[in-house]
Amino acid sequence: MSKRLEMIEKVIATGSNDPFHHYARAMELRALARNDEALAGFEGVVTRFPDYVPTYLMFAQLALEVGDEARARQQVQAGIAKARAAGDAHSVSELEALLASA
Repeated sequence: MSKRLEMIEKVIATGSNDPFHHYARAMELRALARNDEALAGFEGVVTRFPDYVPTYLMFAQLALEVGDEARARQQVQAGIAKARAAGDAHSVSELEALLASA
């Protein structure tokens, strides 16, 4: 286990309800090529913190990397809806670009 992952997991274990900590855990798992765990981590973030927009792009990218195009499209579409609701035009454009390239 990486030191970074260990630190993030300790923070989460203290009961952190900060979506960034959970997102960072999924990102670190992705960086460690622990793709199944990373996908589960991203799934947990979108379930628990559905308004945390950055998750959708990273979740969709990883789903594409592992060949799950349907899951990627689902996350992109959900992310676009959340980004629009938040007035986050930058995220909308990133998600639309990923959808167009998928």
